Amino acid sequence: MKSAIRLPLKLVLPASIILILLLGLPSLVVIVKAISPSFVNALISPTVTEALRLSLLTTMISLGLTLLFGTPLAYFLARYQFWGKRLLETLLDLPIVLPPTVAGVALLLTFGRRGFIGSYLNDLGITIAFTTTAVVLAQLFVAGPLYIRSMRAAFANISERLEGAALTLGATRPQTFWRVTLPLTLPYFLEGVVLAWARALGEFGATIVFAGSLQGRTQTMPLAIYAALEQDLDTALVISAVLTIVAFGVLFVFRQIVNRDEEWVNITFLIPHPSFLKCKPPGIHP
Repeated sequence: MKSAIRLPLKLVLPASIILILLLGLPSLVVIVKAISPSFVNALISPTVTEALRLSLLTTMISLGLTLLFGTPLAYFLARYQFWGKRLLETLLDLPIVLPPTVAGVALLLTFGRRGFIGSYLNDLGITIAFTTTAVVLAQLFVAGPLYIRSMRAAFANISERLEGAALTLGATRPQTFWRVTLPLTLPYFLEGVVLAWARALGEFGATIVFAGSLQGRTQTMPLAIYAALEQDLDTALVISAVLTIVAFGVLFVFRQIVNRDEEWVNITFLIPHPSFLKCKPPGIHP
């Protein structure tokens, strides 16, 4: 890019430095402060290990459920038109902007023992609130919409001509979806997965209202930080540093993947699958 079309550096650099310091310095301070002789001992303490185990377990489950149910929902929203579609999309996006505590109250009123659905489950001997299941539901509630939004945009932006070409080569609609449509969503898919998982990992407000903070049962890493702040600052710093490093690592790897030459997606996935070549296009016979 020619320098003639840029604004002078002296106009953009001062404001940029201020915001870089504001956004980046606190995270670096957390990591630096956490690195101390007691770092390893705090890292292997029961509070940290149990919170880490529970966070990884619940976020993986909630992410799996998001992929399982969110992918067909995103496809449905992107490819079908129906009355009330905008209202439904707005309702599904609502958890993104809801205050976390409001999300927790909403879940409690729905799945609590006296909730709209929870009361019926309670009659069957099923309790959700203040259990590990509640942690998963809270993470799914706040993080799922991020994945759905990303994949909805992906499915909407894929040219149907590419899918039509696969169909003319004899591929079935399921084959076309798995070998053409879905691979073409890869950048959006990775973005949705990273955003949803990171949001679930950092979930606090909805979890503490709906699931509580029971060590080894519902106390994820953000809740363990909150609890440790009142008793052991070193433990809180260690957990904060671990979360910061993990989040940075995931985002960095994601950006490295996405910033590669995007043509590799097309080169890799637009080459007809060998099974396509064995299919005879409709209407053509030897």
